[in-house]
This record gives sequence, C-alpha cells and structure tokens, in this order.
Amino acid sequence: MSIRFTAKARRGMVALAVAAGLAVGVAGCGGGGDDKKPEASASASEGDGTQPSAQEGQSETPMAELKGPDGLMLEITSANRDSGGFVTVGGNLKNDSDKSLTIPAQLSGSETEILRNGRSFGGATLVDSKGKKRYYVLRDTDGRPLTTTGVSTIKSGESIPVFMQFPAPPNETSEVSFQLPMFAPADITISG
Repeated sequence: MSIRFTAKARRGMVALAVAAGLAVGVAGCGGGGDDKKPEASASASEGDGTQPSAQEGQSETPMAELKGPDGLMLEITSANRDSGGFVTVGGNLKNDSDKSLTIPAQLSGSETEILRNGRSFGGATLVDSKGKKRYYVLRDTDGRPLTTTGVSTIKSGESIPVFMQFPAPPNETSEVSFQLPMFAPADITISG
C-alpha cells in the first residue's frame, strides 16, 4: 500500500468515527421539560433544511465574543477536547444589525479543497502561541470541512448555532487563540 492510500484510509476511518459519534450524540439529545428549546430550534431550522443544529454541552454564557463585519458577532460558548484527539468549538453566529446580511465568503477560507464544498467556517484556526502551532479545521475524506455548512444569509436579530472541529493540541495546552477571517481574534480555554 502506498503512504498516500494509507493516509486517506486513516482519514476516512477518523471521519467515520467522528460522524458516528456525532450521530450518537444527536440521538442522545432530547428529553422533556422545557418546551421553549424545541421552538427555538424549529425557528432556526425553517427554510431549506440546511440550517445547523445546536451543539450539546454549550454553555449559556459565552467564553468569548468576536466582532465581525457589518454587525456580525460570533459568541463562542464551548471548546471541548474529546478522547479521539479532536477539539470542537461551538457557538452562535449573531446578526446585531438592522438588516439581513450575507455571510462573507472569506469565512470559508482560501483553500481550494474547502471552497469546492460550498460555504462553511473552514477558514477558522486555533493558534497555540506557546507551542508555536496553528491548527486548521479538519476535513473528511472528500475534503469537506468539519464545520457548520450551508449558511449563506442571516436575518436581522437572528442567532445561528455553529461548530468547528480541529485536531487537538497537546493535553498540556488549554489556552489557545481562536481566529476566523474578518473577525477579531479571541483567547479561549479548551476544556476536557
């Protein structure tokens, strides 16, 4: 077997494991009690059905707020390390302006492989300044970024849950800088 084939096969297995884990996590979400949560989720998913879903484990209080262009704001509510060697950053993209906005194409980044797969948050990075490393959004075997995809516009006052998944820095690294094109960077703490 060639090294390239082996690497592709390994990435395929990782993507399959991540997809299975996310499917189990989504299936485990639910329960009763608070009728307001399904209403909010239903209103966010109106339209063509490509809207993202809320991430499990996101806190109510944001750990960071990044200001972007034209009244866009990204609130980061979670940055969780899992046992598989990944970090998932979750949050909410908000439109604080008084008009509907088109999501800037720059958020997808500039890599050809990611751009072929449509709009995403593939331009996001985590920077470990102590370890002098930058971590890019993970991709599956078809080159699709492991982020929220398909968001092209956001209405005035609307908030959309988003996520981005990265390779995990070493366990001793918990402080990183989160960067997204056109947004101010923010320091966040990785839990787990």
